[in-house]
Amino acid sequence: MTELIPAWRGDTLVPVDKMEAHRDGLRHKAVSIFVVDSDKVLIQRRAADKYHSAGLWSNTCCTHPAWGERPGDCAVRRLREELGITGLYPAHADRLEYRADVGGGLVEHEVVDIYLAYARPEMTVAPDPAEVSEVRWIGLYDLAAEVRRHPERFSQWLAIYLAGHMDRIFGALTRG
Repeated sequence: MTELIPAWRGDTLVPVDKMEAHRDGLRHKAVSIFVVDSDKVLIQRRAADKYHSAGLWSNTCCTHPAWGERPGDCAVRRLREELGITGLYPAHADRLEYRADVGGGLVEHEVVDIYLAYARPEMTVAPDPAEVSEVRWIGLYDLAAEVRRHPERFSQWLAIYLAGHMDRIFGALTRG
């Protein structure tokens, strides 16, 4: 089944097959979500069968909005689909653009809307094993240090977010 995502061809935003966008390195829309609890961040290890960056640790979840889908709706949907998390309403934290070769002839050239969602005490996390192999909570600064020490264990976009945009994304968490 073809999954159409918003991507630019020249200056025009059009629906494009997700794999085509990655093979051709097209600039496209994306959504990344971080669920936080105090100074801790929920991260996931991508499932071994993901089409790229398999087995790497990454932010809570990330995806591409479907053609015509609003980014905030996409964030809520993917929290539910990937992690079984419901009842959170992520707040828009930032928008940035990056380009990264993610292997296998695929390129992520994303204009990404980044969201923060605050965990609830009774929140259930039930990962979809086709998407996520494991999850863990980690302190934000511990995560940033671990990514610097062992970048090969993490998705490239997470490393980009933490190296160049941590204060913008996490705001009050980094000003503690």
